[in-house]
Amino acid sequence: MAKTKELSKDTRNKIVDLHQAGKTESAIGKQLGLKKSTVGAIIRKWKTYKTTDNLPRSRAPRKISPRGVKMITRTVSKNPRTTRGHLVNDLQRAGTKVTKPTISNTLRRQGLKSCSARRVPLLKPVHVQARLKFARDHLDDPEEDWENVIWSDETKILLFGKNSTHHVWRTKNAELHPNNTIPTVKHGGGNIMLWGCFSAKGPGRLIRVKERMNGVMYREILSENLLPSARALKMKRGWVFQHDNDPKHTARATKEWLRKKLIKVLEWPSQSPDLNPIENLWRELKVRVAQQQPQNITALEEICMEEWAEIPATVCENLVKTYRKRLTSVIANKGYLTKY
Repeated sequence: MAKTKELSKDTRNKIVDLHQAGKTESAIGKQLGLKKSTVGAIIRKWKTYKTTDNLPRSRAPRKISPRGVKMITRTVSKNPRTTRGHLVNDLQRAGTKVTKPTISNTLRRQGLKSCSARRVPLLKPVHVQARLKFARDHLDDPEEDWENVIWSDETKILLFGKNSTHHVWRTKNAELHPNNTIPTVKHGGGNIMLWGCFSAKGPGRLIRVKERMNGVMYREILSENLLPSARALKMKRGWVFQHDNDPKHTARATKEWLRKKLIKVLEWPSQSPDLNPIENLWRELKVRVAQQQPQNITALEEICMEEWAEIPATVCENLVKTYRKRLTSVIANKGYLTKY
């Protein structure tokens, strides 16, 4: 049966006016060229609701009862790795038959959506407690203290690989056009390892680590790059050096070298990349490098050096200026990893 055209608001109002003027439904229908049943329906709506406007239509009832919604919400809250199939089976045992898309839609209305689990460093209870202690001990440190820290780390950058996520605007079926793709090769096509440092005043030195790093090489890197970076960045007396708890960093010989150079070291909680703002700089660098699309290792290294030097000092300053927020996030997250 074909769907009839909806009456305009003016026509509906005219029906009511003629009805109030004393005309019958048949007479109104003949005058306006409408069926008597249509006229009668408009008049009944006006008498009941005092309006001829379209009323909200009732939706189809939810397939999952409020009790069922609570049950599956509670299940995924306790165990986020629960599959939709398991939830379908749970509801079926309770007498409700639904599909997997219905599960997804129901949980989405509860503010829950299925996402890929992020890979993060393993946190044991001792790590969580150490992170909490670090955050609480330093929460009230003045901003000037963080401005006098040189942050450091190593990172790997792939020649062809997922250094960063790219979005493209394209038409349907154009996903394989060269302009809309990122070239990849097996095993990433090679990569380079970098060591770098920075402070609130800007990027420090960045170097490529060409061999497998050991304690001796690490101390050479510090000797040739950390101290020159401190001078170039015009660090104040008593500046503090940050590095993580990699065995090369915490080796007795490395500690002795740092002690002889009178370099203060920030005590660092293990498994805490989110507390090191240089991770944000690495992300910035990888995005910049990916936009240049280097085609070989030599070009990759050159572009890394150029783009690192181009990172504005204001970016570094803002990362350090907001350091207290990192600490409050760790405390709010009870010691577990944060979004930083």
